[in-house]
Order: sequence, then C-alpha cells, then structure tokens
Amino acid sequence: NALLCEERAIVTDIPGTTRDVVRGSILVAGLRVNLSDTAGIREQAETVEAIGVQRAREIMRAADLVLLVLIAVVRTLVSPRKTSDYQPPQTDEAEALRLAGKLSKMIQVDTTSHAGGDDPARFRAFHKTLAELFPLVFSKLEKTEIDGNLLFYWKGRSDKKPILLMSHQDVVPAEGAWSHAPFSGDIADGKVWGRGASDTKCSVMAFFEAAEQLLAEGYTPPTDVYLASSCTEEWAGDGAPKLVAELQRRGVELFLVCDEGGAIISEPIGGIPGNFAMVGVFEKGKADVKFTARSTGGHASAPGRHTPIARLAAFVTEVETHSPFKKKLLPEVAAMFRTLAPYASSFGLRLLLGNLWLFAPLLKLVLPAVSAQAGAMLRTTIAFTTQSGSDAYNVIPQEATLGANMRFIPHQGEQESLAIIQTLAEKHGLSTEVLHANDFTPPVDIHGEAFTLFTRVIGETFPGLAASPYVMTGATDAQFYQPICKSCIRFAPVIYGPEQMRGMHGLNENIEYRCLPGAVRFYQNLIRAEK
Repeated sequence: NALLCEERAIVTDIPGTTRDVVRGSILVAGLRVNLSDTAGIREQAETVEAIGVQRAREIMRAADLVLLVLIAVVRTLVSPRKTSDYQPPQTDEAEALRLAGKLSKMIQVDTTSHAGGDDPARFRAFHKTLAELFPLVFSKLEKTEIDGNLLFYWKGRSDKKPILLMSHQDVVPAEGAWSHAPFSGDIADGKVWGRGASDTKCSVMAFFEAAEQLLAEGYTPPTDVYLASSCTEEWAGDGAPKLVAELQRRGVELFLVCDEGGAIISEPIGGIPGNFAMVGVFEKGKADVKFTARSTGGHASAPGRHTPIARLAAFVTEVETHSPFKKKLLPEVAAMFRTLAPYASSFGLRLLLGNLWLFAPLLKLVLPAVSAQAGAMLRTTIAFTTQSGSDAYNVIPQEATLGANMRFIPHQGEQESLAIIQTLAEKHGLSTEVLHANDFTPPVDIHGEAFTLFTRVIGETFPGLAASPYVMTGATDAQFYQPICKSCIRFAPVIYGPEQMRGMHGLNENIEYRCLPGAVRFYQNLIRAEK
C-alpha cells in the first residue's frame, strides 16, 4: 500500500488476511515494476488459505526479486525490544522464611519411592506432618486417602467448572555426597535444601498453604476445588490413576488441572535472559524399548562379520547420525518462540524467532544442534540407555541387548514412531520388544478459556512476567487426568534457575525461598479466579 500510495490490500494483524494475489505496478527511475502481495507462507493454513499459500509460492518462483529477508529485517527493527526483569519482592522476607520453615519440615520426612514399591506407612508419616502444618485443610476439607495418595474436596458456591491443584509427595532416591544432607531441610544461603525441595514438595506446600490461609479467612471458593497428591509419580505408578478413578466414580469433570511441569524458568533458551513463566500444555508420549541381536556365538579369537554387538553399534550409529523422525514446528512451539522473540539479547535471534513465517525451515535445521531441549520439542526422540552382551571378554555373545527410551511427538505418535524404529532395527537384524508405551497427551487449547484464565492469573500474581506455552518432554501425573479434564496445565509457580534444574534428581537439590510467597499467592489467585 505504501509503495502504490493507495489502500489496495486489506491489512490486519490476523494471520491469513491475504489469500489471493493483490497486484499493482509503479515506475522506478522510468522502469515499470510489477508488485504482487501474496498470502503469507504458513504450514498450518486452512483449506482456502492453503490455496493462497500455493499461489504465493508460484509467484515467488516467477518473481525477479523476493523481498522476504528485507521485510523480516524491517519487521524486527520496528518491533519493540522487551526485557524480563521479574524478581520476587524483597518485602516478603519474613513470610518467605516462615514458609521455608514449613517446607523444611516436609523435606525432613523421607518419602522416597521405588518402582513397584508400595509402602503407605512411609507416606502416612508425611501426612501426619502435613496435618500439623495445615490443620484447617485437614479438619475442614473432605479428605480421601487411597494407599497413601491424598485427595481433598473443598465445596464451592458452585459445582460448575471445578479445578484441581496437584503435585506429588514422593521423591527419587538421594545418592552421592551432598553439601547439605538430603533430608535435613537445611535453610541456608537463601535456599531450602534437600530431596523434594524443588521436585515438588515446594508446590505441595504452596497450594496447601494457599488453602490454609483462605480457610482461616472463612473464604468459600466460587467453584469446587480439589487438592491432590500422589505418592507414585516418580515411577509413573498407579497412585494418580487411583485418584482419577475416585473422581470418575463421583462423576467429576474438571475445568482445569494445575500440576507440576513448567515453572518460572531463568533463561529458558540460550540468549533469552530473564525469568519466564513456561506453561506446559502437553506431554510427549514415551516408551521403553529393548532391541536384541542374536548369533551362534563363538570364540573371540576368530570373529565373523556382523556379530551381535557390531549390529547393535551400526543401528545406534545410523539412528544418531541420521534421525529417522520428522521435525515439525508445532503451533504450541511456534507460539513459544513468538512470545520469547522480543526478549532475545541479539538481533539475529530476534530476527529468527520473530519471523517464523520465513525462518521456520532454518530453525528446524539448526535448533537440535544448538539445544537438545529445544530440538526435543520438534520431533520424536530416542535415547539409548542400557546395553548387555557376553559375560567374558573372549566370548562372542549369542545374544546382546540394547535398551532405549523414546519420547513421541504429536505429528509422529506412538504407533508411527515405533513402526519406524522397528523397521530400522530389522534392517540390522535386530528384534524389537516394547516394554512399556503410552502416547502423547492432547494439547491444551492455548486460545481457550482455561489457558487464557491461567495466564491472566500469572500476570496478576507476577507483574512483568511473560507467560509462554511450553512442551513437556518429561512425564507428570497430569497425563492420567486427561480423561476427566481437557485443560491439564503443567506449571509450578516457583523459580527454577540453572542450579535448581541441576539439582532435580541430582545432588544438592534446593529452592530459593524468596519465591515461596509468590507461589502461595498464585494458587490463591487461581482459586479465586473462576467467577
């Protein structure tokens, strides 16, 4: 329009406005230049717009000059740059220390869980501590305990659109030499130390405390509220499914579930400094798979070709050098990049992330090499984790095995991904056994009512904190709630910096206690939010 000096093309900020080709011509130094404004190039175009995209590609092939990069550069230059400087308020120091004391007492109760283990007594000792710390929750709410798993019901003014706040009480084993004993709950250097401090007794403490304070005020929530905590999350056990079965027995259909997964993450992608609320909107599926190579064995002094371990090695090499899985920029991942783009510290990163309509193919190519976490959001992944062969160095094994963990992406789900890897294994003479598998969870509608309400509460609770959709590459208990809730959102309202990320399932787990008051306020605001 500016070049033609007239309003020829309709202009809005709605993607897909231009569908047909809008043409015009101007004179430049006596030379007639024909201009064509086309539909934007988008992978997720609906039927009519897709026709426009195809026409745009045809026009581009015939054009003498394509101004795409120049347009992207100009868009980046004129787009305002943003900074994320949210930090917990310093004025909450006394309250933060009080909450740190509660979390410390929770950490001091060892709630380690093991795959297949069932020790409700261990968790009932933890429940006793919870009852001492949150007496109103345990005395005023309807409590249900199923084999150590907890469910509380808080009757609201309405039973429409009930919500459920949850996080697990069990922790992984604590091994190695810690600077603070893993079940000490030490409060030092501005942090609470110990196994479960960040994963995820901090969340359990925060939503119980949120309810405790509101109950002390005599508050009745606008809608029914449920508090849940399983004791088998760390090994994907049957704790959460038992709670879901109980809710199904009661005929409960949840409007929103808030579980762990995302969090307030410091520098979520390299080159994007600051704290950001990364809100998990779906989980990748997962599988444990065993590959087996067999032979007649023999003495290692006279090896033949294609021995079992050699075939396994060739298989691993092919998978790792030429991934068989397709990369795709899902709408939720694209939304994340668009949200984070203005905060990038370099012009180049702002240019790439802020112009996905042009650079999506380039990002799909380079992201896996730059960041394993970002790359895992684009495709199914496979990690080789265990291997076995002969018990002796001089014996060629009759059987060698290889274990792998797979994570499935929506555009290549469980069945397709397993079929791809099985075909590749057969090429190398390997058999495939799937030990366990579950598919990805349906994504939360990032334009829907529940997600909009959730991000609004984040903005009200943490002023200046940007919220972004986020793909969970790990697994949580939220996956089990999908049958009774379409909006299972993964977000712990605490700050995870690099130190906290390293400590999860590792040494010296801790959480900075200054973020705890904000976590309590977030859950309170979420309880109040649904009118």
